Amino acid sequence: MSSSLNPRPGGSQAAAEGLATFAAVMMLVLGFLDVFRGVMALVHDNIFVTTPNYVFHFNLTSWGWIHLLLGILAIMVGVSLFKLSLWSRIVGVALAALLLLANFLSIPYYPLWSIVVIALCAFVIWALCVVKPNSAPPGGTTLGPTGH
Repeated sequence: MSSSLNPRPGGSQAAAEGLATFAAVMMLVLGFLDVFRGVMALVHDNIFVTTPNYVFHFNLTSWGWIHLLLGILAIMVGVSLFKLSLWSRIVGVALAALLLLANFLSIPYYPLWSIVVIALCAFVIWALCVVKPNSAPPGGTTLGPTGH
């Protein structure tokens, strides 16, 4: 008796489409969380650590605006990712890379959360790169109401 990871044709593509939907949801979650993080930084919440000798030093207000704007963009791109168009995947990968970079640079201000967001951004980038929406599985459906 043989076992296969893909018991039916197109199974890997269906899994990739599921990952892309999950990536869209995660992009929305990352966007909202980054908006909250930006607002917390703008009101100078005590949750942030200050590091005086950090190479990439910005004041807390600058980080607040950066995270707020990236969060708003991530929400807009996350909504567009449900259609799984090529432009939304490209913008999604680019925005997830910017979120990853911003969180890497802000590790000294909020270390644990920055590392978690970096991991989630890496997963979003991977999930958006593996899906091929133009090749639907036989008998399957594609994401979005228009089928592409």
